[in-house]
Formats: sequence, C-alpha cells, structure tokens
Amino acid sequence: MIPFLDLHKINNRFRKELETSFAKSLETSYYILGPNVKTFETEFANYCGTDYCIGTANGLDALTLILKGYIEIGRLKKGDKVIVPANTYIASILSVLHADLEPVFVEPNPKTYNISAEEVEMKLNKDVKAILAVHLYGQLADMERLKSIADEHNLLLIEDAAQAHGAVSSKHLTPNNQYPKAGNLSHAAAFSFYPSKNLGALGDGGAVTTNDKELYETILLLRNYGSSVKYENKIMGYNSRLDDLQAAFLRVKLKYLDSDNAKRREVARCYLQKIRNSKIGLPFYDDSENHVFHTFVIEVDDREDIIKYLNQNKIGWLIHYPIPPHKQKALQRFSHLILPITEEIHKRIISLPISPVLTSKEVNRVIEVLNAY
Repeated sequence: MIPFLDLHKINNRFRKELETSFAKSLETSYYILGPNVKTFETEFANYCGTDYCIGTANGLDALTLILKGYIEIGRLKKGDKVIVPANTYIASILSVLHADLEPVFVEPNPKTYNISAEEVEMKLNKDVKAILAVHLYGQLADMERLKSIADEHNLLLIEDAAQAHGAVSSKHLTPNNQYPKAGNLSHAAAFSFYPSKNLGALGDGGAVTTNDKELYETILLLRNYGSSVKYENKIMGYNSRLDDLQAAFLRVKLKYLDSDNAKRREVARCYLQKIRNSKIGLPFYDDSENHVFHTFVIEVDDREDIIKYLNQNKIGWLIHYPIPPHKQKALQRFSHLILPITEEIHKRIISLPISPVLTSKEVNRVIEVLNAY
C-alpha cells in the first residue's frame, strides 16, 4: 500500500531533535507563550521576510484575528464585504463570517484553481473593502495582479497561505533584492501548521505574518484575552495562542522546509513528465518555486471509477475538496449562488500521494498505475 500521506515517516526523520526539544520544554516548564513561541515567531518572520509574526492556536484563528484586528484598528467595520475565492476550504469563508464581515464569492481561474483576478475586478463595488487570496494546493495566487487591484481601489489584501509555506514569487524583488515568499505578498497573511501541512506541527497551530506594526500589536492583544499584562485587559480578546511545545517542534522542522519543498517539486515533476493518460488532467505548473505542492491534484471525468481503481491497486488518495463551501449545510444561505466553474472542479478533482518521503519506487508505481488506467 502506498499511503496518501505517511506522517509517521515524515516526522520520524526528526525524532531525535523533536525528543530533545520535548525534553527541554519539560525541563523548563514553559507551556504558554514561552521562549519557544517568541523564538519561532522571530525565525518564521525572518524566513518569510516580514517584520512580524504572531503565533496562534490554528490557521482559522490566524485568518479571523487578521480581520478582527483590522476592525479593531478601524480599517474594516462589521458588515464590510470581503472578496474570497469560491474554490477553497471552508475555513477561508468561516474567517470572514466569524469577523462579522460579508464574503463575496469569486470563481477561480480553471487552469490554476486560484482566484481569478479578472473575476475579482468584476465583483468590485463600494462595499468591498478587502481581498482574501488563497494559495490553493500550494501554488501562489496571482498576487501581482491582485496587489495592483488592491492598490488602485484602496483595498486590504490578505493571504490565506495555509498550504503554501515557502512558496516563492519570482514576479518582483523586495527592497533587499530577494524574491518574496508567501506571507510577505500582502498586508497580512495567515498560516496553518496542521500536521499534514508542508510545515506541520505535531498538533494544531497557526501564525500571522505582517509588516504592519499596528496590526501586529493589536493581534498580540487579541490572541491573549486582549491582554499584554496579566489580568489587565485593554480590548475584548480571545484565547488563541500557539502552544510553546508545538513552537519548539516547528523550530526543528522549519530548518528542513526548503529541502522538503524541493523534494515535493521533484515528485511533482516526475508525475507531470511521466503520467501520459488522456483520461487524466494534470495540474498547471510553470516549473518555478511559486508552487510547493501541498497536494498534487488531477482531474478525471469519472471520479468514482478511478477511486475504485486506485483502491484496487493500493494507491492512497484524498479529495480536496468534495463539497464547495457554498454548498455546505453550514453555509446554506449561500446555496443559491451559481458558481459553475467551482462546482465542476469539486466534482472532478482527486489528489495523489505527494510528500518529501515518497520513494522513487513508490512514485514510479503511482505513475505505472495511472498510465494503465
């Protein structure tokens, strides 16, 4: 059996370092907002190229706190509209609703699956105050176009980078002559460190990155009951803090993120070069570092048939995602929306095994099975 994702094998590579980190944490007994959180925030901000990073309990909270933070500092107000991709995981939409804002669903570019800049322009009106771009499946959205739109219309631009840790934009250089990464392509970005992510914790976790000092200071308060001094609460906050132990684990794994992403691209290139079957639509990839292949998503006409076939051949698979957000029962007030591109994508896609620990033998077996389909 080739599993879709072998988390034990992924994390076992770092067992000694993780055990050392655990032992140190147990010895020092810092559990909440301890030194590992602060150090990881500095290291991850440096990695992304941003001035600031704030660890949160999870990726959904990271997104929500960005939006709540902008409300707190007066850049947004309740009821404002936020453009969001219709083709995304439900968390992107939930963050907008949890912040008492109104999502405006926009169809994707069918080639990249990411939000279409052309469709964004068509949805603009006086009530739209922000654009939330999702780097779906690990591929950067068209941030250059979206930034141009945001600048022209004085909109906030926010990244949901939960699947794109380490993705690099080659479209422009930062002031220090480096190509910017996901997390540093907008006013603020949210990351998830869910265990299956390219940078995954051994539990839950998330982070916000930004260059906005006022937003940074506000989210520091919001994540900790609105408090910077124990038992003194400046604003109405939440309890959403990155666990110190998870921060220790993330510090270990961050050192290997770039090499792991390179291995993911290597697997993806093999699939793209060697899968030759007219029944299978392969994902778009421009061979740059703007894609970290959190998932490798193919399209098929008969998904149930290929699922049966993959099961028979002991090849793991998942569907990212079977039901579009606007068709979920939880969001039934949006069920009237007509979003044919999104709905067609959700009917046709299926994800193949991809990870930094897949062996050449396993990759070739997946290719062999798909070519024989």
